[in-house]
Amino acid sequence: MSQLKGKKIMVTGGSGFLGSHVTQLLAKYDAADVIVPRSRQYDLTSQAACLSVIQDYKPDIVIHLAAKVGGIGANRANPGSFFYDNLSMGIHLAEASRLHGVEKFVACGTICSYPKFANVPFKEEELWDGYPEETNAPYGLAKKMLLVQSQAYRKQYGFNSIFLLPVNLYGPRDNFDLETSHVIPALIRKCLEAKEQNADCIEVWGTGIATREFLYVEDAATAILQAAEQYNGEEPVNIGTGREISIKGLVHLIAEKTGYTGNIRWDESRPDGQLRRCLDTSKAEQLFSFKAKTDLPEGLEKTVKWYIDQQ
Repeated sequence: MSQLKGKKIMVTGGSGFLGSHVTQLLAKYDAADVIVPRSRQYDLTSQAACLSVIQDYKPDIVIHLAAKVGGIGANRANPGSFFYDNLSMGIHLAEASRLHGVEKFVACGTICSYPKFANVPFKEEELWDGYPEETNAPYGLAKKMLLVQSQAYRKQYGFNSIFLLPVNLYGPRDNFDLETSHVIPALIRKCLEAKEQNADCIEVWGTGIATREFLYVEDAATAILQAAEQYNGEEPVNIGTGREISIKGLVHLIAEKTGYTGNIRWDESRPDGQLRRCLDTSKAEQLFSFKAKTDLPEGLEKTVKWYIDQQ
């Protein structure tokens, strides 16, 4: 029987990109109630709001996915709010959960927390071996503090808090706003709009040599719920595919999936970000049997189809 069966489960950010997939998948786990607090009612950067939302709903399990996120451009333009909002939400929500006897707290970090010059693939044991890549360090460090809080609360209060480190996500319901989106939705939109307008080229930031790892959002939702169900340890756990692709390779793959045949102009004055990102995902498989099922070409096809269907 699922350990989530019959539980009241709160998913912060549950109407967002990742959260909506988690809440949808939760239907298969026979939870007694799935609670999705709305930001217009509860501002989770506020201590009072976090105390209120836990008092009002009295969840058994909290899955904290609410976050302020964006690509390199958004992170560079808003480092202060990316730091403050993400740190405040995590700190206040975990404390409110502890005070009100929540059975389990699931915190989601980010691959941006890893050191800029981390060994590849990134291993959880090396998370503290250096400062993160500067373009998104405030976001990465704010999320990393949730691990410190999680471990400190477990040690002092016996609070069952776990910490997951998902890689870059993509898939249906992603943010396709060119000002704030991550690389995959931005490229899909650029390619489709260029194709529609018969433009002869699209512009892409950087040199294309940087590598990234991408996880299909439905696989990420599966990982989070398997961890919520099976994992009760203090150590952080990577969530990903364990496979990397260069941005140049990614652009050509997205061009293929969207049917874009024009040129690609690389704006080398723009930052590449961290040179390589790829996770060691062996712990997730060992600790809660997670292994990603969707490969990048298949996931991109599904994402492109979803975006076209929304237009």
